[in-house]
Amino acid sequence: MWAQLELLQAGPGRDHRPALIAVAHGSRDPRSAATMSAVVAGIATARPDLDVRLAFLDLNTPSVEQVVDAVAAQGHTHAVVVPLLLGSAFHARVDLPGLLAAAHTRHPRLHLTQADVLGPDPRLISALRDRVLQASPEVGRLDRSGRTGIAVAAVGSSSSAANARTAEVARRLAALTGWRTEICFATTEPTVTQAISRLRARGAEHTLVAPWFLAPGLLTDRLVAAAPAVVHAQVIGPHPALTDMVLDRYDIALTSTLSLSA
Repeated sequence: MWAQLELLQAGPGRDHRPALIAVAHGSRDPRSAATMSAVVAGIATARPDLDVRLAFLDLNTPSVEQVVDAVAAQGHTHAVVVPLLLGSAFHARVDLPGLLAAAHTRHPRLHLTQADVLGPDPRLISALRDRVLQASPEVGRLDRSGRTGIAVAAVGSSSSAANARTAEVARRLAALTGWRTEICFATTEPTVTQAISRLRARGAEHTLVAPWFLAPGLLTDRLVAAAPAVVHAQVIGPHPALTDMVLDRYDIALTSTLSLSA
């Protein structure tokens, strides 16, 4: 197996390991690209032995195609592609695999392994809690009192399964903290104002909005505009938990590749 590991890791990376290509969604809002650049810079700092690159699926550069071409041009023979996506929707299931298949056609000597999406990992739930506490330290004093209400805000989807995943995030946050939680969406119902009303009806005296977003943008602005009198926590952004998760996805995908080739 170690011989296979050396074979897969052959290339010009800092320690001859496969490159890590972190793929973000992309946005017209410059804050989004800046935030994801900071996230990837943190990953690169944490693992200086890896060649870490950032790519975008849409609206920003460098694109996935550009980064894969650059990695191939540098002589890499293997790259692990980690989607910086919170859910396994169309981008993760269709768009990205299609881009990687086309890239492999252009570069048949470059092995591309797609890692799993981030999802509602307990580490990200803890990061969401941290953002709430940073936005309102008072919440820490009310912890597990039942008086704190958190509206967990996500993009929203026409897919009930996708929206159910946001409900799972809210349930996990409630289990971790003792806070009352409701879900809301930027593009569909329940809205943020509806979620806050529900929290108050349940007895919450102190309500906040916790955006289940990696980066700020037009949708997080829409949530703030809809409920300007309520404290809105920051997006997850550069956080040690996110760094750990991305590197974990990289390692798991690499191990899986080794197992399949054993």
